[in-house]
Amino acid sequence: MTLKILHRAPPPSVQDTERPVPRWAMRLAYALPLLLLPACLWRLPFALHFEMGQVQEGGMPAYWLSIPYVFGLSLLTEVIAVLTIGLVRGWGEVAPAWIPVIGGRRVRPLAAVVPAVLGGLVLTLLFTSVPIGDGRRLTPFGIADSVGYSNDAWQALATVCVFPLAAWGPITIALAIAYYRRRRFTTRAEIRRGRL
Repeated sequence: MTLKILHRAPPPSVQDTERPVPRWAMRLAYALPLLLLPACLWRLPFALHFEMGQVQEGGMPAYWLSIPYVFGLSLLTEVIAVLTIGLVRGWGEVAPAWIPVIGGRRVRPLAAVVPAVLGGLVLTLLFTSVPIGDGRRLTPFGIADSVGYSNDAWQALATVCVFPLAAWGPITIALAIAYYRRRRFTTRAEIRRGRL
């Protein structure tokens, strides 16, 4: 008789998709909201006019504008990151029943892939910049001045918190491609079955 004192329990089943999701895609989709959380938390003090060590020449906007804007932006960031999980779960293949009009219907692969890829491209453009020296950086919108900080500790904290935003777009594109590859084969197989 063998005692099983230390054993590994099987992971909970989340395979509610028609075809298995690659392990890397599942992990990346679930890690994305956590990856973006530091940037959302970094943003929140700005709503209350705490400048987080930044040296800014212009003043801050009024509270009635800054509070809803910053909190809304942080909330929107996390909601979009959580929606990305739909690219690896069953509710990204069949619309949940509680959604009016489309509830319970199959989601066409391109109806999920096109917005995800376009969104990933936009996010990549928004958060990509190359430092060119003299406190300036090259962005898709032209040359911009880098924000100054009162000391190196604030600048290091800002870099650690905001840097993961640069990965948001490429991660979304990678998940959309994996979703398309998985769903494309399923759709073709269904078409063949329907014709036979």
